[in-house]
Amino acid sequence: MELDVLIDLLQTGDQEVVQKALLEFNKEYAQCFFFKEEERERRKRMGELLIDFLGRDLQPCSQLASLQAVRILSRDKHALAPFASRRSMRALAQLAGIGGAGGRGPGKVPDGEVASEALKCLCNTVYNSEAAQAAAGEMGLIHGLAGRLKVVDGGGGGDGDAAAAAAAVGGRDASFYALRLMFLLTALLVEARGQLARELRGVALLTDTLEAALGLRWLDAYEVAPDRPPLRRDQTDRVMEVLKILFNITFDASRRQVDEEDAALYRHLAAILRHCLLIDSDSKERTQEFHGHTVNLLVNLPLMCLDVLLTPKVEPGSVEYMGMNMDTVEILLDFMDKRLDRGLKLRESLTPVLNLLTESSRYHRETRKFLRTRVLPPLRDVKNRPEVGEALRNKLVRLMTHVNTDVKHCAAEFLFVLCKENVSRFVKYTGYGNAAGLLAARGLLGGGRGDGKYSEEEDTDTEEYKEAKPNINPVTGRVEEKLPNPMEGMTDEQKEYEAMKLVSMFDKLSRYVERGY
Repeated sequence: MELDVLIDLLQTGDQEVVQKALLEFNKEYAQCFFFKEEERERRKRMGELLIDFLGRDLQPCSQLASLQAVRILSRDKHALAPFASRRSMRALAQLAGIGGAGGRGPGKVPDGEVASEALKCLCNTVYNSEAAQAAAGEMGLIHGLAGRLKVVDGGGGGDGDAAAAAAAVGGRDASFYALRLMFLLTALLVEARGQLARELRGVALLTDTLEAALGLRWLDAYEVAPDRPPLRRDQTDRVMEVLKILFNITFDASRRQVDEEDAALYRHLAAILRHCLLIDSDSKERTQEFHGHTVNLLVNLPLMCLDVLLTPKVEPGSVEYMGMNMDTVEILLDFMDKRLDRGLKLRESLTPVLNLLTESSRYHRETRKFLRTRVLPPLRDVKNRPEVGEALRNKLVRLMTHVNTDVKHCAAEFLFVLCKENVSRFVKYTGYGNAAGLLAARGLLGGGRGDGKYSEEEDTDTEEYKEAKPNINPVTGRVEEKLPNPMEGMTDEQKEYEAMKLVSMFDKLSRYVERGY
């Protein structure tokens, strides 16, 4: 379908003729993501005419064909002007069901497929255009999206009720793209992030949405029923979008004081996130991604509210330590181990879980003691360097000399906290050479301990370690083979000669340095 023909039809043709032409265009360009530069102005003109066409009283099938064409054209970030204006954004928002008065509430209920396509168009345009982002902020689109969310999930009646409500305002597909648009707005616009977090009580709203999407059944205030079927693919998609939005609007929650009401809300959210860590998605890869978003959000929550991760009763099959349920900590440890083995993008994939385990260990004594039994058990292997091997300790010590500063700092900090910030214990498990970076940064190269407050417990050494301790090289952290004495077999005269030769070499080096060579 030639663009010039389509432009003529949009200007003069009737609804049925235009719809037929658009269907042909959509089929031809369905998989087109790269566009000819010489046709850019014609694409812009076609975009303007499509927005005008959508302003007419159209049948849903004509609206759908027009929006599909807009979605295709909005892939070209150099030709977004027709869709990024406030007028165009308002028209798309109305069709998406999020464009009430001034964009501050849901509009009239649109056809499900039409709403979905309109939301896809808005996602493309907002993602690629700063002008569209500004228009979305001025229109208060985040209010319309929050209003839509209240209609879909406001009842909190579980997954079945949420799905039925979603069908009434655009179906599950539209619900997903509404969440995707909300994520983009909170990621790209500071103002939208603040509005959702404060004015619209976004944490409470999205916690209800998350609970409904998961279809949770509660046994106690902070304990979810243990029935944990794997999430469906569409369920996982929806839940991950909610987790990403919550991450955007809670980024400063761990750094500020929270009142009792907020603390109760964050504890409720933490209990839901505990459930998220204990369930699987539709594949191993997707489960890892899902758990990754869960961990990212847990890092944002106030530490005082993470006690609910350990409060569920110990059940048969649970991991128990000091009378506490350690299922969540065990899963986080396994998650970290898998990320270590993958070795990809460690700054993005590993540092969040390392930070979470480090701060939880500082705040919760039981968590630290349990992690120490898993990561730093009593030393037995003193023949190999601490970084050699496939145990968790070995993998983490290897990271202490990683090229990425954030990665090596997080790994060292985690091990240091597990050692209760005791320098001699830290060196014992990592070797002075690996530990030097963190110790220098803390001003602890001469020994001592960090600022953390920990109980005074004695370190327990194995018989193997006690026996080998006098022969362990503190720099490498292992027993080194004794090197032969280079002066063995020399006469006193030979020893004196070698000593004088060494003095002469030092003298030459000193003069060389003084001359500035």
